[in-house]
Formats: sequence, structure tokens, C-alpha cells
Amino acid sequence: MDPRQVALRSALSAAGQGHLNDALDRVEGDARTRLSTQLADLDLPLLAEMRRCLATPAQAPQKADFAPPEIFPAKSEAVRRGEEELRAGHVAWLLVAGGQASRLGLEAPKGTFPVGPVTDRSLYEIFARKLRGASARYGAAIPWYVMTSQANDAATREFFERHAHFGLDPADVTFFTQGMLPALDPEGRILLAAPDQVFLAPNGHGGVLSALAESGALADARRRGIRTFSYFQVDNPLARPADPLFLGLHALERAQMSSKVVQKRDAAEKVGVLGRVGGKLSCIEYSDLPAELREARHPAGHLLYGAGNVAMHALDLAFVEELTRGGLALPWHLARKEVAALDERGHTVKRAGIKFEAFVFDALGFAERSVTLEVDRAVEFSPVKNARGEDSPATARADLCRLFGSWVEAAGLPLPPAGADGIRPVEVDPLLADDKETFLAKAPRAPHVSARGHLYA
Repeated sequence: MDPRQVALRSALSAAGQGHLNDALDRVEGDARTRLSTQLADLDLPLLAEMRRCLATPAQAPQKADFAPPEIFPAKSEAVRRGEEELRAGHVAWLLVAGGQASRLGLEAPKGTFPVGPVTDRSLYEIFARKLRGASARYGAAIPWYVMTSQANDAATREFFERHAHFGLDPADVTFFTQGMLPALDPEGRILLAAPDQVFLAPNGHGGVLSALAESGALADARRRGIRTFSYFQVDNPLARPADPLFLGLHALERAQMSSKVVQKRDAAEKVGVLGRVGGKLSCIEYSDLPAELREARHPAGHLLYGAGNVAMHALDLAFVEELTRGGLALPWHLARKEVAALDERGHTVKRAGIKFEAFVFDALGFAERSVTLEVDRAVEFSPVKNARGEDSPATARADLCRLFGSWVEAAGLPLPPAGADGIRPVEVDPLLADDKETFLAKAPRAPHVSARGHLYA
């Protein structure tokens, strides 16, 4: 037998994965080569850590462990400082975009989904135009780091190339892929998806940090003089990654990681909230917060634990380097699901599977300094997650129209008539403005009128 095969089989047995040697015996030729290559690429020390997580499940915190977060007030000097950081070229955008739009009826990367209420611009184009507008306003290039997945990386790159990177310099747009981890069975054994294929699953949005480091993107950002990553997710067209107030607060406080939050709609809204657990700032999952705390209110009436997490953060570059030196420092979360995998005889069956994910908000627990800024949901948060109902393309387009309509009305400019749904179809090009104040200063005298509605550009 090839000495490399002997070494591989010995390493698998020592790691408690002897069943994979049986899997190697069941395949031949190219199939054995493919499986051997995947098994040789396994990070066995990380696998041992994953198995330890199975053996020592995390204990649920007690009610006394919870405390609400400190919400930072807006400061005028913060806006000036944020503008300075943007003009100096110290800010890069970090976008998590590994998902597909299958739930929305489109077999393509979610970032390609059209949400512009008048133009049908895709999420990617909206963000690209926001970036171009910010670069023009502050006179500095803003690098854009986009984390894709193995499933959508090629399609995402092709989409950007087909649209000439939406007017951006391709040298300033860096794609890198999310890491994958093997799924385990309840006994800690690696599952197989096919006779020659390990069952791999994405390692969670926290994997963006390790992927930044492993891909070379983190080193590239340091070479460019970046100090802060403005992190956001692809499904929120209202995200403002170049917000000078938020970036300025983060810089003034010398924070390592900062967060934007919105007030929950009500106590029953199933979103994580920022708060302290055992003295450490973290995102508290809805299911982990005791019912009496979910309902608790301030004397003024708003929820005590109402700081809804919207996945918008500022991350200090040196902090990311610290968290990824020698491997990702974040804890693993276990997702137990029934999956289609091979059994001991090599047949595909439904089996109990465990996937491992890291969450980016867990980095808050490692930060010595942090800013939490509450923003208006109507201005900054309207995700596209579901095909219909709440957080759908329809609600996102309606929220965009309402926001843009409020700017247009404040400027005393024409609005289109409302449709049957009561929504006035209006859109503002992010190249023109990404906030009300900029729009009021730069608004054109008249919109471009089309059958779809009014476009201000």
C-alpha cells in the first residue's frame, strides 16, 4: 500500500474515524483518489475540538447572568471623525454573501436578486452604487471584500464580470469563499454525503473572519492601510456600511467591535438581542432569554431586552488578526438536523447529523471596548429572507419606497401616485444620496418618470 495511504489510515484511526477506512475500502480508482484527497485535507486538531464540543455541551445561563447593553448616544464629533476615517481610506466593506435565493424563487446567488422598486436593481448593484457614491463623496477608494460560498462563488464572480463590476475597479473587489466543516453523527464520526464525498457544511457567518485570514484578504487590507471593516449581510438593501456616525463612534471609543441594533417590533419577535451574559457583551438568542426577561420593560415602556441584532458591525482589523491567529477563536454552535448521509453499508439514508457553526457576533465577548448604536429600523433594516409575508421582497421594496418618499416629500419634490397597495413607487439612486441630508442637499429638480414610478438620480 502507498505509504501516504498507510499514514492517512493510521491518522484517521487515531482520530476516532476508523469507519472512514472502511469507506475507502468500498471505493476504487478515481473515487478512492477523490475521497482520499478530502480526508487528507481534514484539519484533525479542529476535528478533535469539534468532538470535545459534543462531549461537553454548553450550559444554559441562569436568569441572573443576563443584563441589558449600554446604548451609545449619537455625538456630533463622531460624524466628523467617521468622515475623516472614510477620507483617509481607513474603511473597507465586508459583505457576507454565501446564500442562494432559492427560497425567493431564484436559483442564483441571493445578491443577484432584484429589489430596486423602480429600477429592479439587484442587491449587489444597490450596494455597489452605495460604495461608488461614498467613494465619490469622501474622495477615497473603499475596498470591498465579499465572502461567497463554494455553492455560489463562480456564479457571483460571473455576475460581477457580466455587469462590469457595476462601475467599480475590479482591483478593489475581492471575493473569497467561506470555509466548510465536516458534519458528524452523535458519536462524533464524520458523515459521508456520497461514497467518495465527505458531508461538508458551511462553518457559519463567523467563518468570515478565518476566511479573511486564510484567503489573504486580511493581509491585503493591512497593505491598503485599512483600520476598520464595516460588516453587513447581503439580504439588507437598507444597510449603510459607510455611515460616518457609526464609524466615528467606533473610532472615538477605540472599539474593537461595534454593533448597530434596532428596537424589536415586540417581545415575541424571534431575533437575537444584544446584552450581557456573565458580564460579557454578546448576542442573546431568542430561545436563550427567559420569558420574563423577554417581556421586561423600562419604566418608559420600551423593552429592557429590545436591542435587536441586525448583523451590522464595525470590526477593528487588528482585532480580527488577533481572533484568527493560530485558528479561529470563536466558540462552535451545534445545529442538530436530520440529513441524507451514508450508513455503515454505504447506503443513503436519513441520519441524525450535527453541523458546526461559528457566529460573528460571538466576537463581541472578546472585545474589551465596544459601541452599541441604536438605529431606526425604517431607515436601516429591511431584510429579504422570505418569499412572502414579513421580511420578503415585497416588504423590502415597500420600505425602500417609504424611506425614499419621505426624502422626496421633505424636499418638496414630486411623488408618483400611490398604487393599489398604498405605496408610492419611488427610488433614489445611491450614487446620488444614501441618506436624507445628502438627498436634500443634492436633489434634482425633477425625477425620471417611468411606468414603474419615479427615479431620482
